[in-house]
Amino acid sequence: MDSIRKQVTDNLDQLLDILPPRIKSSIELCGGLEQLVEIVMDLGRLPEARYFDSTKYLTDDPITKEDLALCVKQVGEFGGDNRAGIERTLHRISAIRNRKGEIIGLTCRVGRAVYGTIAMIRDLVETGKSILLLGKPGMGKTTALREIARVLADDLNKRVVIIDSSNEIAGDGDIPHPAIGRARRMQVSQPELQHQVMIEAVENHMPEVIVIDEIGTELEALAARTIAERGVQLVGTAHGNQLANLIKNPTLSDLIGGIQSVTLGDEEMRRRGLPQKSILERKAQPTFDIAVEMWERYRWAVHDDVAGTIDMLLRDRDPGRQIRAVSDAGEVTTTEEKPKNPEVMRNPAVKGWRATGKIKPIPLDPQVQMRSELADLSSKISNNSVAELHESSDEDEEEFGDMSSYVAMRERFGTLNVYLYGVSRHQTEQVVQSINLPIEITKDLDEADIVLALRSQIRTSSKVRQVAEARQIPIHAIKTSTLPQITRALRRILHIDESPADTISDLNMFAYGDSEDEIEALEETRLAVEQIVIPKSQPVELLPRSSIIRRMQHELVEHYQLRSESYGSEPNRRLRIFPN
Repeated sequence: MDSIRKQVTDNLDQLLDILPPRIKSSIELCGGLEQLVEIVMDLGRLPEARYFDSTKYLTDDPITKEDLALCVKQVGEFGGDNRAGIERTLHRISAIRNRKGEIIGLTCRVGRAVYGTIAMIRDLVETGKSILLLGKPGMGKTTALREIARVLADDLNKRVVIIDSSNEIAGDGDIPHPAIGRARRMQVSQPELQHQVMIEAVENHMPEVIVIDEIGTELEALAARTIAERGVQLVGTAHGNQLANLIKNPTLSDLIGGIQSVTLGDEEMRRRGLPQKSILERKAQPTFDIAVEMWERYRWAVHDDVAGTIDMLLRDRDPGRQIRAVSDAGEVTTTEEKPKNPEVMRNPAVKGWRATGKIKPIPLDPQVQMRSELADLSSKISNNSVAELHESSDEDEEEFGDMSSYVAMRERFGTLNVYLYGVSRHQTEQVVQSINLPIEITKDLDEADIVLALRSQIRTSSKVRQVAEARQIPIHAIKTSTLPQITRALRRILHIDESPADTISDLNMFAYGDSEDEIEALEETRLAVEQIVIPKSQPVELLPRSSIIRRMQHELVEHYQLRSESYGSEPNRRLRIFPN
């Protein structure tokens, strides 16, 4: 653990000297100057002193135009962003104007150079990777930038250039504040030209590090990417409390790689087991390698792999984070906050119990117990084998004979969590809803009780098999991702008797679209099966249909556990259904 030794330089006397005498005297009488954040003076209102945790009125007399004029006269020129400063200090004076452009309010913000705060993330700064600081106002982002610039320039001997749009990092005036050390400062004449100054700094001054505060426009985000791609370390801040805020911000999303909507092909959608083709994905590598979320002044969350974090967030998963904080004694503590694992959160003893096979020391959550018992049942399956659910039913029935106790387990524990790999989520949900099965589809393999996979996909994916084996989660494979195959698999997993008559509640389950031709063809197939093929044991030949509709008819016939084949040539090719 490191220790923070803070040294504060605030030049507070110079800020108080610009105030009207009665206001200055009142502030000095109030005391607590080390906690002072800003002084607010609005025309016709009482002046306020704002501290870290409180606000105080300074006088009983409201602010006049003369008071404001006295302050304005003693500070530097206000720029296009309505900010000014006091030369060789870090204080910031911001103006509020009326419609005529006259100043009717001032916010005098206390600027402090705090030495030593960099100890919280010094190891990250020394890596040479680009770092993005996020946090709400008042969390010390600018103070941290100033300290980072000084450490990089003085301690690590790097060529550092600060892009100072409001003279907030290095202070007002032509000579920068000593708090930035040997780092150089480039001022921005107009805030809207900040992106041009960023590029100019790289092209003209050969920096190894660029430091910039408040990246807020699309052009600035693009300039930041250009700088990072040239191999320059970038340290900056952006609006937003967390990385998730940038995902929703189209202006700044490029800082984290950009977000795009991708349309998947049918095969890829089935492989991923997604219910829709359109998903959100990251477009490119993030501009910043590391992100620091400043939750409190001395409690920060670190994401040391921004790309991985964004990918997890886009999949609606918790990415985890590293929490760095400073104790009352000034010691820096670091804790790893792992991605939330629901099973482990419910009972920390589960992981060790499952791994050793010992009796659990404390009562388990019913869902956890169900998963563990299922794991014990599945352990009889060879580590290198995958149960295949397809037409060869005898072997499959024998494979799942040990699952006969699941009916009682379901009554005690509720639903079964199924993870899909290569199997259509949309079709699986249709089956679950149609037959009213006690099954929940999960996107997290860690939460799964059983994996339902496409045979061709699971054979080539050693990673999923290894993870499932490590967690003792059984894998069941089907030949094709069709409604009949999925239905049969789920029924066998639950050990529910397969009764073709009650498996169809809505023919729309088998339709690819919503056209009348599809429903008519499926109704023809259903009537043929239920009125002729099954009761009379006679084959039936249906009317000619297109290839897409014939595929739907084949799936419906398979749902009845019957065999069908296509005969004839286009456009008269048709289906023939055979009895068992």
